[in-house]
Amino acid sequence: MEMSRRRFLEVCGLGAMSLASVGVLAGCGGGTDSSTTPSGGTDAVANKDKPLVWFNRQPSNSSTGELDSAALNFNDKTYYVGFDANQGAEAQGKMVKEYIEKNIATLDRNGDGIIGYVLAIGDVGHNDSIARTRGVRSTLGTGVEKDGKVISDPIGTNTDGSSSLVKDATMEIGGKTYTVRELASQEMKNSSGSTWDAPTAGNAIGTWASSFGEQIDLIVSNNDGMGMSMFNAWSKDNKVPTFGYDANKDAVAAIAEGYGGTISQHADIQAYLTLRLLRNSLDGLDINTGISTADDAGNVLAEDTYKYVEADRSYYAMNVPVTTDNYKDFMDSTKIYDGVSKQLDSSKSPSKKVWLDIYNASDNFLSSTYQPLLQQYDKLLNLTVDYIGGDGQTESNITNRLGNPGEYDAFAINMVKTDNASSYTSLLS
Repeated sequence: MEMSRRRFLEVCGLGAMSLASVGVLAGCGGGTDSSTTPSGGTDAVANKDKPLVWFNRQPSNSSTGELDSAALNFNDKTYYVGFDANQGAEAQGKMVKEYIEKNIATLDRNGDGIIGYVLAIGDVGHNDSIARTRGVRSTLGTGVEKDGKVISDPIGTNTDGSSSLVKDATMEIGGKTYTVRELASQEMKNSSGSTWDAPTAGNAIGTWASSFGEQIDLIVSNNDGMGMSMFNAWSKDNKVPTFGYDANKDAVAAIAEGYGGTISQHADIQAYLTLRLLRNSLDGLDINTGISTADDAGNVLAEDTYKYVEADRSYYAMNVPVTTDNYKDFMDSTKIYDGVSKQLDSSKSPSKKVWLDIYNASDNFLSSTYQPLLQQYDKLLNLTVDYIGGDGQTESNITNRLGNPGEYDAFAINMVKTDNASSYTSLLS
């Protein structure tokens, strides 16, 4: 018996360790069995029953926007965390419209009576990008409806106002009627297939400026990464206001230099919810502990910072416009939310291991804002998180690194494409 035990350990590469010190192994995979409990629990938990949170990219059909109910109901511990895309889109559109109304005297750069804007679109198949494009077009009046919804497709160029995908709008300001026109828009997708691509946006504004620069009175972007690329490449020097989304640190700081504004999607709330839902599920607590009701440490969120839609199994953070009026309050985008900043008792919430991926390690918002927030919350919530950075192009670049899901207690997944939830759930089933 002793010889067979020693041989088992040698084959598994465990040297002289005793079986007692490593737990009962189902095989030399060190826990590849789907029923392994990695954190020392007494009850085996199959991977298919472990807590799962989708975040930032809601499982959905990229063509229709229909939610993927199978992914959102993978098990009874599955949720989505994001932000209220429609509310945020409306906020961005309203922010742009109010800027036009307040600054009309200096905004029409060539004096032609047309307020021309260009639009940087992130990902034509992403619900958040679709919502933001619709929000701007709806609020400014340039949207054209098809099947009851404002068209969100890129239009190419439209300097003469002849596009059938958008329309000219009018605004009455100070007794004068102005035309509002979307001069151009495109999906910012690079040659490798990565979307929301900042360098592509920087190149696009260069092309547009060389073709019809004097007609461009403002720039709108689906996010700050693309917005700041356009700002730095052209609009800052030409004093053309640029409006983004995400309240990234560099964008907020740039408001003092002429960046028009951005939208905070409360990344501090989203990051907390992403890990808090896993923590509550792991501890067998009511899912809203530390969210709508205070936990033992006193952590709780204010009611107006998020909402829960039960039918979607989704928690949505609320959005806040960031402009010259309040940008100083948002200078530190990685500051955690004060109401949920207290350390959990490790005797009640013992250490657990989480696998979490970021779809694109180069994404400005996720890598510079979201992940740093997660890394602060994981310590407060006693979670050991393995952060996996993807290439922004293929799911396999991420899923290939989930070869041993039995090693983890819970999972947080940020897909490259919203259609591809099954690429992950198949590894857990």
